[in-house]
Amino acid sequence: MKKQQRLVMRTAILLVLLAAIGYTIYTNFFTEKTAVAVGSTAPDFVLADLKGHEHRLSDYRGKGVFLNFWGTWCKPCEREMPYMNELYPLYQKQGVEILAVNVGEPKLSVEKFAERFGLTFPIVIDRQDQVLNAYNVGPLPTTFLIDKNGEVKQIITGTMTKEDIERHLESIKP
Repeated sequence: MKKQQRLVMRTAILLVLLAAIGYTIYTNFFTEKTAVAVGSTAPDFVLADLKGHEHRLSDYRGKGVFLNFWGTWCKPCEREMPYMNELYPLYQKQGVEILAVNVGEPKLSVEKFAERFGLTFPIVIDRQDQVLNAYNVGPLPTTFLIDKNGEVKQIITGTMTKEDIERHLESIKP
């Protein structure tokens, strides 16, 4: 009798495991992922900056938004940040915001990085990678150019030169 109970229990556990594996495979390979694409509306989010102020993407409607995903460990990110910082005051006056989304690093690391480069544009931290996942960001840096109506105009992956950044900022001026 005990042998039969063990067999039933093992069979039940095996069936539950197989169902879980099957579900995982199905959701990863056969369900449609809604990635942010050029022409789509940029998903709204709220993230806090280093001073604790909340930034909601929809609050920037009417302005162009240069939405940059980055990490302190990312060398290409490190190369383009000074260019972004240099161009920020000029383009901010023209209605374009730079919003840098750090991908879930400790606040202290991000603060030290921002201090080292004297960064003046808003830096927010995506602690649970919710925004990173909503935007389906792969490699860093990745930048979304968003127009005054909240529409994604272009998605750029990889390092940009100062000229690239300036051209992109120019392209989303309201």
